[in-house]
Amino acid sequence: MYNTLWFSLGAFMQQGGHIYPRNYAFRSVSGRLAGSVWWFFTLIIISSYTANLAAFLTVGRMSTPIKGADDLSKQSEIEYGMYKSGSTSAFFKRSQVYIHKTMNDFMNRRPHVLMGSNGEGFARVRSSKGKYAFLAESSVVDYANNRAPCDTMKVGDELDSKGYGIATQAGSLLTEKISRLILDLKEDGTLAQMQREWWIEKGECGPADADKGDSKNNELKLNNVAGCFYILIIGLVLSLVFALLEFLYKANKDSRRHGVPMKQAIKTKARFSVQGGAFKDPRDLYPSAFAATVKGKDGVMPPFFRKSLTQV
Repeated sequence: MYNTLWFSLGAFMQQGGHIYPRNYAFRSVSGRLAGSVWWFFTLIIISSYTANLAAFLTVGRMSTPIKGADDLSKQSEIEYGMYKSGSTSAFFKRSQVYIHKTMNDFMNRRPHVLMGSNGEGFARVRSSKGKYAFLAESSVVDYANNRAPCDTMKVGDELDSKGYGIATQAGSLLTEKISRLILDLKEDGTLAQMQREWWIEKGECGPADADKGDSKNNELKLNNVAGCFYILIIGLVLSLVFALLEFLYKANKDSRRHGVPMKQAIKTKARFSVQGGAFKDPRDLYPSAFAATVKGKDGVMPPFFRKSLTQV
């Protein structure tokens, strides 16, 4: 038992195949099958754990150090800008929040960070290798993040909340009708469903890439390695089947060799397998087979009966 546990631990720690239990288990088909399945299981588990650990450490190093506007305003290594004539620029000019005013002063002192269009801003983000952040409306950012080449992400919370509207002529009868229709679409979830359909579901990146900033999607779960456990269980079951067949084969062989009933041979080998150890005299195993045995002329038992049995 001690050597068997030591073999299991040695295989799990990738110490090679020279750590065998000190018996004849690995000379049988069942023992070799069980050992081979265990080696395969430990190889996959250790390899999967090592690969997942390396991926986890790599993702941790690649995570962005910027978590929001506050982090951007406190550093100067990563430049940030916006569309110079859009609603975002007007928001920073009107805002009285200290962080927003600091960011606005930073961008005004560096005209090269101000872009002529949103497309130009996203193109600079992709070409700057993490050294430039583009500030834009959340709807525009979400839409761009779901377009190829799917290498941008939204960071932090929204700076403010504003909605889009439809302009009509002053005093027009369509104003109230359109407003009511928009409210109805918003209350029954139609607008949210349309945004998800056109921004996410019909995007070029897919839902998995939309949340690529979340490292939980890369965790190794049990269902990822369930096949290894299935192979281990099947291998152990097959090992038990082969062990039973070998046991019956050996019992039948001893039954014919010593001239005892098959039932007695099975009981004797079962007792011998449970107790273990080595029997020096076969008369301890099959005493009835030697009751009428006559020794040779020299008074020595024939070599055939001096052979000990092999444990299964």
